Amino acid sequence: MIVTAEEFEVPTPHGPARVVLETPGLCFGLLVLGHGAGGGIQAPDMVAAQEAAGLLAVARVLQPYRVAHRKAPPPAAQLDEAWASVLAALTERFPDTPQVHGGRSSGARVACRGALVAEPTPIGVLTLAFPLLAPARRDGTRPDRGPEIDAVDDAGIPVLAVSGDRDRFGVPSPGKHREVVTLRGDHSLKAKGPIRAAVGPWLDTLFPGRRDLPGPVE
Repeated sequence: MIVTAEEFEVPTPHGPARVVLETPGLCFGLLVLGHGAGGGIQAPDMVAAQEAAGLLAVARVLQPYRVAHRKAPPPAAQLDEAWASVLAALTERFPDTPQVHGGRSSGARVACRGALVAEPTPIGVLTLAFPLLAPARRDGTRPDRGPEIDAVDDAGIPVLAVSGDRDRFGVPSPGKHREVVTLRGDHSLKAKGPIRAAVGPWLDTLFPGRRDLPGPVE
């Protein structure tokens, strides 16, 4: 399979975001992935998801604060605005192409919030290590982020949530439109093989045509 790789920046209201895009010669759709709060686009679970994508273009998105070499993420509204700018730029490159949005940890939260307002609406959302519970506050309470991923389920958008069984931030529960795969591991989700095995078949359900090809595409 011939794949074209490129890297480019997208202007956003909060500085440039960086996109690493890989596009196969025969492209059935677009998978857009965002990174975790203090990490980058080379996280093992993001790479595994890309490897499972097959005949989909995959865009891994580095938020502007990470492009500027800052570790602490800005407020959620800024992350969401930058994500929306990148989605708009990618939609111009891939008009009329079905999209799946996703990411790991903080990036999964951004993808869930963005899926409800994106145009076009993604046909699926992939969450890797979705942080169901926030870190504990001084009073010991842990705010629930479940409504963010639940809203996608309520909107009827298929979701695949892949989490480690020892994730200190919790694991989402299955929903009407949400499949949950729990793997051995913690929040870092480093086991690339099991991640590929979970993500690939789920993407096949969204893009059944890619399973029906007679052989490898060159």
